[in-house]
Amino acid sequence: MRILWVKANKILPVHSGGDIRSFNLLRQLAAREQVTFLSYYDGTIDTEYEQALQKRLPGSVCVCTGKRQNSVLARGIDYLLRFQSDEPYSVSRFASDKVRQSLNECFERCNPDVVVCDFLDAAINFPERVPVPAVLFQHNVESEIWRRHAETCTSVGKKQIYQREFAKMLRYEREMVRKFDRVIAVSEHDRSLMSAWVDGSRIDAVPTGVDLAQFQANENSPPAGPLVMFVGAMDWEPNVDAVDYFCASVWPAITARVPQAQFRIVGRNPDRRVQNLASASVEVTGSVPSVIEHLKEAAVVVVPLRIGGGTRLKIYEAMAAGKAVVSTTVGAEGLEVHHGSDIWLADDAGSLADAVVSLLLNHDLRRSLERAAAAQARKFDWSAVAETFRQALYNAVRSGSGTKAPQLASAGYLGG
Repeated sequence: MRILWVKANKILPVHSGGDIRSFNLLRQLAAREQVTFLSYYDGTIDTEYEQALQKRLPGSVCVCTGKRQNSVLARGIDYLLRFQSDEPYSVSRFASDKVRQSLNECFERCNPDVVVCDFLDAAINFPERVPVPAVLFQHNVESEIWRRHAETCTSVGKKQIYQREFAKMLRYEREMVRKFDRVIAVSEHDRSLMSAWVDGSRIDAVPTGVDLAQFQANENSPPAGPLVMFVGAMDWEPNVDAVDYFCASVWPAITARVPQAQFRIVGRNPDRRVQNLASASVEVTGSVPSVIEHLKEAAVVVVPLRIGGGTRLKIYEAMAAGKAVVSTTVGAEGLEVHHGSDIWLADDAGSLADAVVSLLLNHDLRRSLERAAAAQARKFDWSAVAETFRQALYNAVRSGSGTKAPQLASAGYLGG
């Protein structure tokens, strides 16, 4: 099977949840199928990135759009210029004639059996008519993220922006889910949400995975100290909101009962709001060489997310490493986990604090949760997940005809 895979933004180094998922699936698929990866990114040409990508995924095609939107000011101006657009800004900002041309060239040169649009933001550059079955890979139900942003935001100005972007995203996402031949969701929960827009038989649910070669439990390790940890990209708003909420509403109740407890926030590019959380009992690491080494030191991993969608790879990674995880329902949404057995779920500040304190003080309870967590995570090695994904792509190829040209926009390019 010849697969053309299209993704916006650099995939290396592999940091974010979406990049981890995409890279591991690409790596597994490329071992058995003929994969062409089209990667496009803003800024100036990055030869180091392009060379590294060729080593990891030979035959990749890189396109540098030349756009410069790295500063807050540049992004703000760009947003105002696109304010009247019908497409959500998080999608329209990726529109590029260079990418559209390169994508059409890949269709002609590679003659793929199927094309994968990785994340909704790549859809903006797909042509009106695609000569092969087209699959939309939905890591999240994006409109759900914007809806939760609008619900939880306390700033009047930001709330209005979130509400506007939510309305745009809901309209656009619903249209794209209907127009692609097939959709791949990362959980049955997301599949259920999108089934309200399209026949659910056109949506395949492929679970998230974990690299069991990297994340392994060590049951002979000594008991960890009272270290509580959060792991995630700290420039992503749902993560920023999560640790801000945890420090303000949950952490004081924990330290009142376990005075020696420490909270460590591990993740790249910490937002200023995250940096300001640092204190005698709260550490903000920024980028680290190895998340695994930090996980080894943790007694409890917390995922106090109030905003988000898709699935949390970090939960499976922590579980595979044999760590007790306390999460909100939103944080563990879409994962095959079991409250009270291999994870602890809590949705208010008091319950979150109680769960963390219980696990810090009760060694036997924590050990029981750790063992069950590791056993559950072992079911989701990337090799098994990639096989499910491969079958989903075969479903798309089998259901499409050789001459089918699916309509992906009413005119021109998607959203263009």
